[in-house]
This record gives sequence, C-alpha cells and structure tokens, in this order.
Amino acid sequence: MSSAFDVPADHLAIAADYAGRPLDWPVAPRFNPASRWYHRLAEHADHEVWLLTWLPGQGTDLHDHGGSAGAFYVVAGVLTEETPRHPTDGPPTLVSRTLTAGTGRRFGTQHIHRVTNHGPTPAISVHVYAPALRTMTRYRLGPNGLETIAVDRAGAQW
Repeated sequence: MSSAFDVPADHLAIAADYAGRPLDWPVAPRFNPASRWYHRLAEHADHEVWLLTWLPGQGTDLHDHGGSAGAFYVVAGVLTEETPRHPTDGPPTLVSRTLTAGTGRRFGTQHIHRVTNHGPTPAISVHVYAPALRTMTRYRLGPNGLETIAVDRAGAQW
C-alpha cells in the first residue's frame, strides 16, 4: 500500500550497494571476447539488478530502457556514456560523460544513451532498472535526429 510518506527508491544507491558486495553475487564476472557479458543478479517486485562486463572496445548501440528508470555504477575500469543532444541550430550530436570506478549515474524513464569501454582495461558495472526491463529500443543518430533500428524484447533478444 502506498502512502504520502513513501520515498522513491534511489536506484544509484541500490547499484552501489550491490557493487560493494561482490562476494554476494550469484556469479563471478566473466568476459566474452565477442560482446559485453551480462547476468541478472537480482529481481525484486519493483526493480532488477544486472551485472555487466566490458572488454576494451565493447559497447552498446544507442538505446532506451523501454520506459524503465534506473542507474548504473562502475565497479572497475572506465565507461563512457554518450547521450543525444538536439541543438536548435544544427544537426544532432552526442555528448560524452566519462565514469570511472566508484562513480555512477541515475537516469529517468525517457533516457537514451550509448555506453562503451574506451579504456585500455576491462570494466565491470552494476545496473538497476525499475520496473524490470521488458523492451529496449535501439537507435542510430541520423541527420534529422534519432532513427529507430529495432525494438528488443526480454526473453527474445536477451
């Protein structure tokens, strides 16, 4: 039951908490030379937690989280997040943010980004999504803005 005193979950605090307890993870991080590796660490009624690993050069397409809000926290290495920006006087561009081990980022339900390991060493991150991911739309940045490439569905593409 909800009340006026309910406080929304701090997804970044949840991600940092999981990141700080690797001995409690049900699996050890693995690295896949073909693509980033991921494993769901936990599923709760209001959120889920994922562990991801990234070898140098591995990353995602531009994507959203199907209406889920959340956060990610870098456990080891360095990740670069790029988000689209639509200036009023020119073509759309990407804005970069570097996240090092021990830092993280919250995002809202409409967030679109690309995450890549541009560093020289493997990276590990913990991601929290609320509600649990059901779809993710992948995009490309065209001359007129974002263009949809595909809609991936839980249980089908991941």
